[in-house]
Amino acid sequence: MPTVSIRLDEKTNKRLEVLAAKTGRTKTYYVREAVLSKIEDLEDLHAAERAILDLKSGRDQVYSLKDVERRLGLAD
Repeated sequence: MPTVSIRLDEKTNKRLEVLAAKTGRTKTYYVREAVLSKIEDLEDLHAAERAILDLKSGRDQVYSLKDVERRLGLAD
């Protein structure tokens, strides 16, 4: 499995050590869980930022539900 090195400030490292000791888990376990949890948020943020840029540049458009229903012949 590939590895990554990180540097933590002393306070954060101590908090991680205390948590690991209290729960019987490793510091690596908690760092991995934190990264897995946060990376999805960062991917979503990047996708949202990209969508906004596409809208602003005219590469994409937004349609209302009424417009879509009308276009598909589903309007009342």
